[in-house]
Amino acid sequence: MLTLLRLLLKVLFRLRVEGAEALHGPGPMLLCPNHTSWLDWALVLVCLDDSWKFVASSTTAQTTWIHRKMMINSRTFPVDNTSSYAVRGMAEHLERGGKLVLFPEGRISATTNLMRVYDGTAFLVHRTGAKVVTCYLRNAVRVRWVRHTGWTKWFPQLSVHFSPPLTAPDFSHLAHNVARQKLTQWLRDQMMRQQFEVEMRDGPATLPAAIVEMARALPGKIIAEDLTWTESTYRKLMIGTEALAGALARDFSPDRGERIGVMLPTVNGAMVTTLALWSLGKTPAYLNYSSGGPVMVSCARLAGLRQVLTSRVFLEKARLNLAPLEEAGIRFIYLEDVRTRIGGGAKLRALLGNLFSVGRALRRSPVAAGDTAAIIFTSGSEGIPKGVELSHRGLLANLRQLFVAADLRDEDRFFNALPFFHSFGLVGGIIAPLVRGCYVFNYPSPLHYRIVPTVVYEKNCTILLGTNTFLNGYARKAHPYDFHTVRYLVAGAEKVQTATFETYARKFGVRIHEGYGATECGPVLCLNTKMDPNTLTAGRLLPGIEWRLEPVEGVPEGGRLFVRTPAMMKGYLNPDANAQFQALGGWYDTGDIAQVDADGYVTVLGRLKRFAKVSGEMISLTAVEDALAGAFAATYGLRCTLAVVAVPDAEKGEKLVALANEPRLQLADVRAAVRAKGLINLCAPRELRFVHAIPKLGSGKVDHRELARMLRDGETTVATTEASA
Repeated sequence: MLTLLRLLLKVLFRLRVEGAEALHGPGPMLLCPNHTSWLDWALVLVCLDDSWKFVASSTTAQTTWIHRKMMINSRTFPVDNTSSYAVRGMAEHLERGGKLVLFPEGRISATTNLMRVYDGTAFLVHRTGAKVVTCYLRNAVRVRWVRHTGWTKWFPQLSVHFSPPLTAPDFSHLAHNVARQKLTQWLRDQMMRQQFEVEMRDGPATLPAAIVEMARALPGKIIAEDLTWTESTYRKLMIGTEALAGALARDFSPDRGERIGVMLPTVNGAMVTTLALWSLGKTPAYLNYSSGGPVMVSCARLAGLRQVLTSRVFLEKARLNLAPLEEAGIRFIYLEDVRTRIGGGAKLRALLGNLFSVGRALRRSPVAAGDTAAIIFTSGSEGIPKGVELSHRGLLANLRQLFVAADLRDEDRFFNALPFFHSFGLVGGIIAPLVRGCYVFNYPSPLHYRIVPTVVYEKNCTILLGTNTFLNGYARKAHPYDFHTVRYLVAGAEKVQTATFETYARKFGVRIHEGYGATECGPVLCLNTKMDPNTLTAGRLLPGIEWRLEPVEGVPEGGRLFVRTPAMMKGYLNPDANAQFQALGGWYDTGDIAQVDADGYVTVLGRLKRFAKVSGEMISLTAVEDALAGAFAATYGLRCTLAVVAVPDAEKGEKLVALANEPRLQLADVRAAVRAKGLINLCAPRELRFVHAIPKLGSGKVDHRELARMLRDGETTVATTEASA
C-alpha cells in the first residue's frame, strides 16, 4: 500500500524528497513539518520507516469510520487532546527512545504561511531532550485540499525537505514557563530558516524568473492599478512588457548590464518600464527627481548614464528642469515617443505570444542571479548620495525573508505611494507584489494627505506603506473608517514617533508595524509582524541575518550596529565608499547606535552622526525629536513640527538647537516638553529658531543636512525671547 501511495505521489505531483537520511538516527526524535494541506500526512508518511508514529487525535478519530481507520493504526500515536495528560504520554514514549511526527502548528494553515507554534512541542523537547528534525513541505500550500482561501491548482510539483537532527539550546537554568517560550520561539525560527534556505536554493534565481512563475500561475489576476484607474492583469502586464521592450531595443546598445536611467513617478508605466529593461538585460538606475538638477547630474555621472527614460506628461506636472542633465550630455527617451513606434504588428505578436506563453519575453531575460537588478541612490541626508547596486539574488533573498516572517496572503492588496527611487517604494510597489502575486495600487505622490486615505478605503487595501512623516499627514485628513481594511500598516525609512503610534491606535484602531533597514541590505533588516510584535522596538531581525555591536565611547547602552545578510548589496558605485564596504568582509556598518536583545529585537537609538557630545555626554538627537513629536499639537495643530540639530559650542563642546515651523513657540515650552519626557537637562535645546517649513527628502525624512546649512547661512529666525535677551 505504501509503495502504491509513493508511486501515485511521484506520478501526480512529481514528488522529490531531500535529506531523508536525517530520519534514520536513534530516538528520541521529533519530526516537525509545516502544516498546509490535508495531503501533508501522506507526503511525510512515504518518507518514513516503521519506527515513526504520527501523533493523532483520538477524539477526532471517532468522527467516522474513515477517520478511525486512518488515525488509529500501527503508524499512529493516538492522544486525547482534551486531556492535560496527553503531552505526558508522548513524553514517556520519547523517553523510551521513540520517534514521533508532530505538526507544531496544531492545525492546517489558514494564511498560506507558517502559523502559531504551540508550546506543547517545546515541552516535549525540554523534558526529553529529543532531537528535532524540521520538515518543509514545499508547494503543498497550492494543492486543492487546503483551508486557506488563496489560489490552488491541480497537481503542483511538490518536494519534501528534512533538516539535519537539531539539538535544542539548553534553557534548564530558566524557569519552566520561560524555557518553554524560548524553545517554542527557537523551533519556529528553525522552521522559518529552513523555509528561507530551501526557497533560496530551489526557487527562481532572478526577479524576472520569479515574476514569470507567478504570472503563469495567475495570468488573469488583476495585479496592478494606478491613478489612471486602469486595471492590469499579469497577462496584460506581460504583453505591455514585451511590446515596450521590442520598441526600446533599438535605443540601447547590445551590451548586457547597460545602465539606463529611469525618472518616472509611482505609476504602472514605471512598473512596465522596469520589466522591459530586465527583459532586455539592462539595469535600471532610479534617479531621485526630488533632489534637484545638480544632485541628479552627480548621480548620472556616478552610474555612467547616457540615456534616461522619462515622460513628458510627468515632467510637465512635476515642473522639473532637465537643463543641467541635458548640458551633461544625457539623452532623454520619452515613453510617449516610444509608444508611437509600437506598431499594430508588434502589438499583435505580443498579444498572441502571451496568450499561449505568458511572460515569454521576461522569461528569456539574459540576467543572472548575481547581476545588478537595480541601482538606488541613497538619500544623501548627511553627505553626497551613494549609488547602491542591488542584485537579483539579494532582492529575492530579502523578499523571501519577509515572506516567511510576515503572514502575507494571496488576497492582500498593497497601496504604495512611495517613489520607486527609494528602495522601500521599489520593493513595496513593484517587486514584492509581482513576486508574491498580490494586487498593488501605485499612487504618484505620498503628499496628497486627503486623497491617499480615500483611495486606500475605496480599493479595500490591506497593506499600506509609509513613513512617519507621511503617516502623520494622513492622520490629519483621514476619516476614522478609511483604514478599516488595513492589516499591515508598515512604516520605515525613519523612526516612528510615539505620538504617531498613539494617533493610529486611538483614531483608527490600527497598529503600526515599524521596520528598520538600509538600502544596502535589500532593504529590510527587521520588522514588527503580527506573530512577533514589540512596538517598543523596530522589530525582530529577519531569518538569516547576523549582527554584532561595537562599543561607542560615551554611549553606555548598545553599540554601533554591523549586520551581515543574504540580501546584501553587491557594493557601491562610489570607489571610496565601496573600498570601505569591501574591507569589512561581507559586513555592513549601518552607522546606527542600537540595542539588540536576546530574542533579536532591535532598538535603534539613533544614527552615530545624530549624536551630539554635550559636556562630555553623548546625546541622541533622535530621542530629543521623539520627545518633542506631538508635544504641541493640541496648542498649535498637527502641522507644528520640530527638528533638532547640533552646532559647536565653546563652553560645552556642542549645543542643541531646535528648529520649528511655528513662530508662536517659546524656548521655555520646548525645554519643558523635553524634560517632561524624562530626558536629562542636557537634552533640552538651548536655542529655538524658526523656518517657514522643515525641509524633507523625497522619502519623507527630515533633511537635517539642509537644516544645518540654513542655520549656518542665517536663513532662520531667532525666537523673540532669545532676541530680546
